[in-house]
Amino acid sequence: MAGASGFLGTRLAARLTDAGHDITRLVRRPAQKPDEATWRPGQNQLDPALVAGADAVINLAGASIGHWRWTPGYKRLLRSSRVDTTATIAGVIKQLPAEDRPRTLLQASAVGWYGDTGDRTVTEEAPAGRTFLADLCRVWEAAARPAEDAGTRVVLLRTAPAISREGSLIKPLLLPFKFGAGARIGSGRQWMAWIAVDDWLTAAEFLLDRDSIAGPVNLVAAEPCTNAEFTKAFGRAVHRPAVLSVPTVVLDVALGELAGEAKQSQRVRAGVLERAGFEWAYPDIESAMFAALGREPAQPR
Repeated sequence: MAGASGFLGTRLAARLTDAGHDITRLVRRPAQKPDEATWRPGQNQLDPALVAGADAVINLAGASIGHWRWTPGYKRLLRSSRVDTTATIAGVIKQLPAEDRPRTLLQASAVGWYGDTGDRTVTEEAPAGRTFLADLCRVWEAAARPAEDAGTRVVLLRTAPAISREGSLIKPLLLPFKFGAGARIGSGRQWMAWIAVDDWLTAAEFLLDRDSIAGPVNLVAAEPCTNAEFTKAFGRAVHRPAVLSVPTVVLDVALGELAGEAKQSQRVRAGVLERAGFEWAYPDIESAMFAALGREPAQPR
């Protein structure tokens, strides 16, 4: 597993270990534990012996999208941290003898693939958009193609922002809402793609076991919500009002180019998971928000 120290990777590695899987964590520093192995994706260095005979490879590596302003240097890091790691893994898989290749590669991607969809509902068949993130997702997913060409089942995890108290979508909002400054973005009518962390983890396990599923899979909730609905659910969960609005010009000043992505509308549905019979524990934003913040019991549906 690459990216095992990240927000989702840490949780998925723990869940798979608890389920009896043996996990080898790829790290860029010197390995310090028996379940760690060093690799250098920036130099295209990965010992093929680490991959040979593995049932599955999981690649969740990539620098954080939302923690820093998108300077030209950081945009290069966003790209290299994803494309270099993916290309290194896929290249090693392709070089291995057929009998040693892993059966499955779970490869991270993002709903950023779709760009701004407005009110139009999109599923996995939709083409890529025209934003920076859409272009990033195109080259990111293409870097996994050598593994697919070699016969390994490649599942592209087009992941939405995850709902969790510690996640990048929720944690920054806790303090402003505490002081009554919670606010929607602009009109609030734009659609948001999201998924509860528990549902993301369950879906990743589900996809590991479904040999019939390959290609892009939207890891999103059963029901998208608008920004206004998201903000209202958050306010209810923390018992604070959510009646303000952040003018889009403020986002432009605060976030720079990232503001364009934050303001866009993404009405994304999980077509593949729906057809496969996947069941969400938290299909709507209110149940997910109350569960994430632990403010009152939220029973899975």
